[in-house]
Amino acid sequence: MNTATGTATDTAPGQGFRRWWDADGGWSPADAAGTVLVADSWLVDGGRVRGLDRHAGRFRSSCARFSGPAADTATRFLRAVAASLPARGRWFPRVELVETGPGTRLRMWLRPAPPRTATVRLWTAPGPDRRRLPAVKGADLDHLAGLRAAAVAAGADEALLLSPEGHVLEGSTTSVVWWRNDTLCGPPPGPGLLPGVTRALLGELADRAGHQVVTERATAADLAGVPVWTLNALHGIRPVTEGLGRFQDPDAARAEHWQSRLAALAVPADAALLPVANP
Repeated sequence: MNTATGTATDTAPGQGFRRWWDADGGWSPADAAGTVLVADSWLVDGGRVRGLDRHAGRFRSSCARFSGPAADTATRFLRAVAASLPARGRWFPRVELVETGPGTRLRMWLRPAPPRTATVRLWTAPGPDRRRLPAVKGADLDHLAGLRAAAVAAGADEALLLSPEGHVLEGSTTSVVWWRNDTLCGPPPGPGLLPGVTRALLGELADRAGHQVVTERATAADLAGVPVWTLNALHGIRPVTEGLGRFQDPDAARAEHWQSRLAALAVPADAALLPVANP
């Protein structure tokens, strides 16, 4: 695996660096110019990542909605990104489809990963969800960043988004699930929900362990007495301690148990997107 390095002109110290990728396979320095149409991120820890194939699939399908690069071009880009990720340390790379004047370009932003936090406090955003394209990660980055900033200003960590009917959807950077006894629950999929990679992985692990996995529409009041978790690629599982659900000390131990099972899914990043050999 290569160890990517930047130059002094890439970004501010501690913020990593950006690179444009061209269809001929070359990289060139980039800045933050342009409008991000699609973005996806994942945690790289010691050169290993979980669910990278799923992040890649979500990115490719989202790019197609904007008449972005052909699927094979996007795949070559993602393989080049995976091959360039550092083998040491914790990183949180972001891949982007960027509108730049008359066309679009593909960009990688290699960022140091923020520290993982074990729990999360939620703040409910006022009014119904106002995202333009909830199912496309990146399309509403500025709006979601504003909501998360408002949550932090209110003493929380994450903004909770509700449907017009008041049903729990997800957080500004997270999926939301909850447990009813031994049944893992979450909002039903649809155009108003981002297809969460970590949520899908956890659901499969729970199913293989013999737990029922269901979807249901629930208001915040419906979840007052149950353990609620948020999920994303950076932090994995975080029990909600304020703003939704019911938190007790055993919930943290249960979350760490499933967190370790998620971590066991990680594989070397430079092998995660290798071409599949023909039979």
